[in-house]
Amino acid sequence: MNYEKLMKRAIALADQYKYTAKPNPAVGCIILKDEKIVSEGAHEEYGSNHAEINAIEEAKKLQGKLFQSFQELTMVCTLEPCNHFGKTGPCSEAIISSGIKKIIIGAKDPNPMVSGKGIDNLIKNGVNVRYGICQELVKKQNRTFFFKNINKRPFITVKIASSIDGKSHLLDGLRTYITCEESRADVQNIRALNDAILTGGNTLINDNPKMNVRVSFPVNQPKKYLLSSKTNFDFTSEFFKNSDYEIITETNIKKIIDSFKNTEINGILVEAGPKLVNSFLLANLVDEVIIYQSPNTLGKNGVDWFKEDNTIEKFGFKLESTYKIKSDTKKLYSKC
Repeated sequence: MNYEKLMKRAIALADQYKYTAKPNPAVGCIILKDEKIVSEGAHEEYGSNHAEINAIEEAKKLQGKLFQSFQELTMVCTLEPCNHFGKTGPCSEAIISSGIKKIIIGAKDPNPMVSGKGIDNLIKNGVNVRYGICQELVKKQNRTFFFKNINKRPFITVKIASSIDGKSHLLDGLRTYITCEESRADVQNIRALNDAILTGGNTLINDNPKMNVRVSFPVNQPKKYLLSSKTNFDFTSEFFKNSDYEIITETNIKKIIDSFKNTEINGILVEAGPKLVNSFLLANLVDEVIIYQSPNTLGKNGVDWFKEDNTIEKFGFKLESTYKIKSDTKKLYSKC
């Protein structure tokens, strides 16, 4: 049996729902009779049935047709089944109750409430368990979920738009569109992958941004966080309209990020001006930097992103990829 091929199929199935399952991990599940696929399931929406339950329910419709007993079946699941009550019941108990006697798991769940417990429960109840198939692909698919549970803080991405001469905006404070329309559309996909967007008061006042996700596919909108001691905001502005937002007046960056430890926020996108971005970098709390660089210059009236050249590299980042988006260049940096 080619379980690696089947696991990759389950991973692809999960990927279809990564924008609506978040902040939960994307999970896919396949149920087999010998080498024939009986049913498939995915965790489609946050708060709804997990992948294993959906696959089991689909399989029940075919009992007596493709198979007689669930004991004949094998389950292939990308992530360890949960073993606790949350918004849904424990999947390990549902698997045991179904009668399935063999399960192939991609990766252990890093969540301390689950990690190893789901597997232990299955084994104790006579289920043959094998895990570690394509686990690096599963971890990559759920990068921020694994990072948060291992490091006890969200994965933080900083996104900046820069002129070719390293400027953020003009000194007059007026909103400055630096990058092309195609780059700004690409940013929407970055937002869609994150659970929260964080910005500062100056950006809100100067740019009047919406900072929501505007895409053609279903997505759970990120929560918006505004870091500011100011209180004189126009709450009818685009940022606040029909939004789940929170204003944070704490000024200590590390305390702010530590406050997310016990939340479901796994990935935060920081979209802010040079002052706040540099504060995050100096606090060593940035895991990825995405730069959209325009070929245009802002000149001496522009505000610098950084005080010196190669600042990103000096903060311990390496360039992972670079490619063109029409006239702009998108650069992705990750921690060395």
